Amino acid sequence: MELFEQIVSFLEWLVWSSGIQVGDESIPFIVIALLGTGVFLTLRLGFIQLRHLAHGFGVTSGKYDDPNEPGDVSHFQALTTALSATVGIGNIAGVAIAIHFGGPGALFWMWVTAFFGMALKYCEVTLAQHFRTIESEDQDPNAWEGSVSGGPMYYIERGLGPKWKPMAMFFAAALMVTSFFTGNAVQANTVADTMLDEFGVPVWATGLATATIVAMVILGGIKRIGKVTGILAPLMASVYVLGALIILTMNAGEIFPTFGLIFREAFNPTAGVAGTGAGAFLLTMMWGVRRGLFSNEAGQGSAPIAHSAAKTDEPVSEGVVALLEPFIDTLVICTMTGLVILITGVWNARVPTAIEVAGGDVSYVAAADGAGSSGVDAPTTIEYSDGYVVGGNGTPTLAWHEVEVERLFVDAELTQPFTGTVQVAEGTAMSSTGAVVASLHGLAVESGAPLTKLAFQQGLSGLGNWGGFIVILSVLLFAVSTAISWSYYGDRCANYLIGPQAVLPFKMVFVAMHFLGSVFTLSTVWILGDIALGFVTFPNLIALLMLSGLVAKLTKSYFERKPWEENARVHQALKAQKK
Repeated sequence: MELFEQIVSFLEWLVWSSGIQVGDESIPFIVIALLGTGVFLTLRLGFIQLRHLAHGFGVTSGKYDDPNEPGDVSHFQALTTALSATVGIGNIAGVAIAIHFGGPGALFWMWVTAFFGMALKYCEVTLAQHFRTIESEDQDPNAWEGSVSGGPMYYIERGLGPKWKPMAMFFAAALMVTSFFTGNAVQANTVADTMLDEFGVPVWATGLATATIVAMVILGGIKRIGKVTGILAPLMASVYVLGALIILTMNAGEIFPTFGLIFREAFNPTAGVAGTGAGAFLLTMMWGVRRGLFSNEAGQGSAPIAHSAAKTDEPVSEGVVALLEPFIDTLVICTMTGLVILITGVWNARVPTAIEVAGGDVSYVAAADGAGSSGVDAPTTIEYSDGYVVGGNGTPTLAWHEVEVERLFVDAELTQPFTGTVQVAEGTAMSSTGAVVASLHGLAVESGAPLTKLAFQQGLSGLGNWGGFIVILSVLLFAVSTAISWSYYGDRCANYLIGPQAVLPFKMVFVAMHFLGSVFTLSTVWILGDIALGFVTFPNLIALLMLSGLVAKLTKSYFERKPWEENARVHQALKAQKK
C-alpha cells in the first residue's frame, strides 16, 4: 500500500507540479502547454473568439437549426451538456481557492485563461465534428448506444493518421478512468458529504438516491441526457447567478472599486491570505491560470465529445457554439463568485471555526506574525498555553487552510483558551486536565466552497440563511449534472475502444461507482482521476497544434460560404409548416 501511495504521489507531481523553475516557484508543464497552445491558436485564427462570438450566440439560439442534419441533439443541448460538466464545483470552490492562495489579482488571470481557452474550445470542437463518425443515422435500436461518436480519439487517429492510433487509444482509456473517478465518484461524495453535514442524511441514502437519478437519465442515452441538461444547466446557473446578482445589486457602489482592486493586485500583489505577499506576482498569476484552465476544461478534450453529438453538417457551426463555454463558465459565473467573495470581505476574514485536528483542512506552518506563514511538515506534538503556541518564530503551529490559527479555544464561544498538547499523529488534543478532544475552536479563514457559502450568507444576511442554501443547492445540482455529462464522455470512450456492446456495461459500472463514491473516502480516488485528466491533456494539445492548419481552412471556408443563411431559411420554412 505504501508503494502504491508513493507511485500515486510521484505521478501527481509529474503531471501537476513538475515544470520550469522561476525564482522560488515552478510553472507546471501542463499549464505552460495549455496556455501556450491557447495563445498560438488565438493568433493562428485571428482572434476568432472576438470576431465570431456573436455568431456563436446566434447558432446556439436555434434560429439556424435544421432537424434533418445528422446528429443526436440540438446545438443548445450539446452546449448545455458540456456546460453541465464544466459549470460545477470549480465555479463555487475553484474561484475561492484561487483568491485564497493568489489574492484578488488571481481573478484577472482566470479571465486571461478563459479568453485563450475560447480558442482552444473552438479548435477541439470543430475537429471533433469534422472527424466524428455517424454509426446509425436515422435509426435507434438501443437508445443508450447513440448514433454519433466523436472526440479527440477520433481526430487523433483520423486527422494525424493510423500510426497515431495508440495515442488515441491511450486518450480514450485515460478519459474513461477520469469519468469513473473525478467526473462521477467524487461528485457523488461531494453531494453525500453536503447532505450529511447540513441535514444529517446518511451517505448511503444520498448515494442511492443520486445513483438512481443518474441511472434513469444516462440509460436513455445522449438524447435524454441532452433533454435533462437542457433544463438542469440553465436552472442551476440561474439560481446561482440570481443570488450573486442580488448581492452585487445591493453593493453596486463597491463593484468598480473591486474591479480596481483586482487589476492592481494582478500585477502588483500586496494582499493575500495563504501565501501572497509583496512582489509575489508569479504566485498570483499561477493560481489564477491553474484554476481558470481547469474550471472551463479548455484543451482537456472532454467537451468535444458532447459537442460531436450536435445536429449539423458544418463543423465550424458547433465550434463557434463551444466558444461560449469559457465565456459563460469563467467570464460570467466565476467572475460573479469572485466579486461576491471580495465585496463581502470574507476572503480574508477570520470567523469562528471548529478545528478538527484530524481534518483534511488542517495543516501546519512555522509560527510567525500575521498570515501567510510558510508551511512545514506535520510535527509529532504541539504545545499550547492559554491558547497560544509555546515557542517563538519558527515553531510549528496548527493552521487551517494553510493560515495560522493564532489562538485556540476549547469551546465554540471562544471563551476558554486551550492549554495542553495537540497530538498530531493521533489526531486529537489533550488538555492540561487530561481531557481528550477531537476538535478545538478558533478564528480561522475559510477557503473553497465554505468560503463561497460564507460570502453568500454575508451578502444575503437580511434573508436569513438563504444565501447558504443557494450555495448548498448549487453544489447538489452541479455535482449531479457533472456526473450525468461525464457518463456520456466515458461511454463514447468505451464505444471507441471496444464497440457498442461495451456501452451498456460501462453505464452499469458507472452507476455502481457513483454509489460507491458516496460512501467511501475518496482522497486517493480524486488524485487518480486528476492524474488521468492530466495525462489526456497532452495528446489532445499535440493534435490541436498539428491540425491547426485544417481548422484555419475549415474556418475560412465556412465564413466565406455562409451556410447558416440557407439553414435559417429552412428553419423558418419548417416553423411555418408546423403552424
